[in-house]
Amino acid sequence: MKKLGVAVIGTGFWGKNHARVYKELESTELIAVCDVNPERAKTIADQFGVKAYTSTSQMLKNKRIEAVNICTWSTKLAKEALKALKMKKHVLVEKPMATNTKQAKRLLEIAEENSVCLTVGFLMRFIPGLQKIREAVESKKIGDVVCATAKRVSQWPERIGDVGVVKDTAIHDIDIMKYLTNEDPIGVYAKTGNMRHRSFEDYAQIMLTYEDGKSAFIESNWLTPYKTRKLVITGSEAIMKLDYITQELWIEQKKKTVQPKYQFKEPLKLELQHFVNCIINNEKPLISGIDGLKALKIAEAALKSSAKNRLIKLKW
Repeated sequence: MKKLGVAVIGTGFWGKNHARVYKELESTELIAVCDVNPERAKTIADQFGVKAYTSTSQMLKNKRIEAVNICTWSTKLAKEALKALKMKKHVLVEKPMATNTKQAKRLLEIAEENSVCLTVGFLMRFIPGLQKIREAVESKKIGDVVCATAKRVSQWPERIGDVGVVKDTAIHDIDIMKYLTNEDPIGVYAKTGNMRHRSFEDYAQIMLTYEDGKSAFIESNWLTPYKTRKLVITGSEAIMKLDYITQELWIEQKKKTVQPKYQFKEPLKLELQHFVNCIINNEKPLISGIDGLKALKIAEAALKSSAKNRLIKLKW
C-alpha cells in the first residue's frame, strides 16, 4: 500500500508528538520536519530519520510531501497554512487556526480553490468518552440537554506567548460545545483577566446561550496549581461526567451511577489517522475549516464581551 507523504511544521513539544505519531502510523511516511530553530529542527529530524528544513517555502517544494501539519506559534499558523494550501498540500492546522476570522476565511477559500483537505486540530473530539457523550445526547439517552460545564485549568510556566487563555485553551471547549449540541450559540458573555501574565488574559469564564434556552459554561485558566480537564453534561434524565486526562466516564442516573468501560486510546493518533484516511478516501473530515472559523468567532466574541462588559449577540 502506498504511504501518504507527510511533513510537520514546528517541532516544539506538540510538533514533536505529531512527528512521532506519523512515524508510528502504517499509512504514512514522514518525509521532513521544519522549524525556524535549526538546532531543534535537526534534533527532531535526526530522531526520526528525516530531512530537516528551516524554510517552509523550500520544504513545500518537495513533491513527495502531500500533507502537512502546522504546529507553529498561534499567530504564525495562518501564514504557514496559507503557504501549504497554495502549494496544494492537504493541511491540518493546530488551533486556534488563525489570529482572526478574516485570516481563517482566507484559508477556507484557498483550500476550496485547490480542492485540498483542511482540518483543525481540535484534539478533544477524538477522545472516546466524548464521542460516547455525543451519542447519548443525540439519542436522548440522558433526556434533553439543560446545561454543559467545562473546566480546563492548570498552571502555565512563565514564557513568551502570543495568545491568551481564550484562544489557546478555552477554544477547545468552545468547539466541544458545538460538537455536542450541533448548534451555534446566539450569545456570549465572558469575564477575563490577567493575574500573572502581563501580555494576555490568563483566566476566563465564558457563558454561551442557545436558541432553545440551554446554556454552556466554560472555565479556563493558567493559574490553578493542579491540572484539571473535565466536562459535565446535565440532561433532564441523567448527568454525564468525563475526565479528559484519565478518559474515565460516569453516567449518573436517578437510581444508580454507572461507569462505561472502553479501551484507552491516544487521541492524537486517532486524529492524525482520521486526517490521513480523509485524504486517501477523499472524505470530509470530522472537523472542517468552518468548525475552526466558528470556534474562533466565538473566542473573539468572548474577548469582546469581557472588554465591553456586556453580552455579545452572534449572527451566523
